[in-house]
Amino acid sequence: MIRFGMGYDVHKLVGGRKLILGGVEIEHTVGLLGHSDADVLLHAIADALLGAAALGDIGRHFPDSDDAYKGISSLILLEHVRDLLLEKKYEIGNVDATIVAQKPKVAPFILQMNENIAMALRIAIDQVNVKATTEEGLGFTGTEQGISAYAVVGIEKK
Repeated sequence: MIRFGMGYDVHKLVGGRKLILGGVEIEHTVGLLGHSDADVLLHAIADALLGAAALGDIGRHFPDSDDAYKGISSLILLEHVRDLLLEKKYEIGNVDATIVAQKPKVAPFILQMNENIAMALRIAIDQVNVKATTEEGLGFTGTEQGISAYAVVGIEKK
C-alpha cells in the first residue's frame, strides 16, 4: 500500500544565527531561530515522512525541551526519521518540497539540498525535488520575518 504524508514548518528570522536550509549553510544577514539548527526544509520533510507512516511528528520524537537536540543538525534528525521508517518496513518513494522565502534566493543551492536529502534518506537524487518561491512581499515570509517550507512524500511497505 502506498501512503502519503504532508509536512509544514516555519521559523522566525533573527540576527546572530546561521541560515541553514536543506543542510546547506547559506550566507545571509539573519538566520532561523530554533532549538536545533532550525532547518525548516528538513523539518517539513521529516514531518511528512513521520505522518505518512503514522508515527507522529518531529516534536514528539525530538522535543525542544531535550538538550540532546540543542543546535543539532537537522540532517541527523532526518537520518533518525529514515531509521524509524526502516524499522516499520517502509520504503521512501519520493520527496517533493517547497521553500517559501523572500530572501535570500536559494536556487543556487537547490542541487546541494537535493543531494543532502537523498544522502540522509539513502535514496536516489531523482527521488528528491526541492523548489523555492517567494510570496511577492506578502505575509510574514514576504516581509522577511521568517521562512517556511512544505513537503509531500510517498512511502510504501516493503
